[in-house]
This record gives sequence, C-alpha cells and structure tokens, in this order.
Amino acid sequence: MRAINHDGEQLGIIATEEAMRIAAEAHLDLVEVAPDADPPVCRIMDYGKYLYEKKKKTKKKVHISQLKEIKLRPKISQHDYDFKSRHVARFLEDGDKVKVTIMFRGREMDFTEKGKVLLERLAEDHKENCAVERYPKLEGRNMIMILAPNKQQQQQQK
Repeated sequence: MRAINHDGEQLGIIATEEAMRIAAEAHLDLVEVAPDADPPVCRIMDYGKYLYEKKKKTKKKVHISQLKEIKLRPKISQHDYDFKSRHVARFLEDGDKVKVTIMFRGREMDFTEKGKVLLERLAEDHKENCAVERYPKLEGRNMIMILAPNKQQQQQQK
C-alpha cells in the first residue's frame, strides 16, 4: 500500500504492518483514504482530530429569528414609551421580529384609535431599522402589530 505521513509527505509503497508500526510510534491512526486505488492509499493522522475539525467546519452559526413581544397600554407615559421603544430597537438590532401588543381594558375599548396611533408612532420611530410586517389589527381586547428587521441592516451586521 502507498503511505502518506502526518505532514503530507509520501512514504512510498510499504507493507501494511510497517505502516501500522510507524503510526503506532507516532501515536496516530492509520486511515485508508483511497481504497479503490492501485495500490490502496493510507494516511497516518489523528483521526479523532480530523473528525472534530470536519464537524466544526460543517456547523455554521445561523441566527434563528425569534418573535419577541412588547406589551403596552393605551395610556402610557412618555418615559415608559421610551423605555419600551429602546427594547424594540435592541430586538430589531439582534435580528428578531417584534410583536407589539396594546392591551385594552374596560372602557378603553371605546378608544381603540388611541392604540392604533401609538403603534403607528412606534413604527414611525423605528422606520429606519424595520419594516411593518403586519399592520395594527384589533384581535379581541388586544391590538397587534409585527415589526421585522430590515434585510440591509442584518447584512451590515455580518
């Protein structure tokens, strides 16, 4: 068989027992890399390290977009709005979608347009970082809007 040492240098055509002895002395493994060749080609390497590096190369760091939720009330103070708005900005920068929910209680249901104005204001404040994926819509006692991060912004972060 043809043998290749751990540095990539060819050792030539040698007997299998000789190649196994050389691999054992170096505390490495003898791995058959081309069994169909004539003669077969074997390489002396650390097979565990090879598998680890191969597995590491195939894994890619992919950010899975999550849906984060921010809950607001229609009678929100300016400070609380700013605080929640900063959270929305941070979520969008991280590449996550944001579900903004306004909860109405009791007589607040008569003034749902206030909630819509608040959601539109939030979308306007973050228009450079996001796109409105779902416009404000009343579902029961909640009004929901979904914001998605811009594609250009995500590519700049990479």
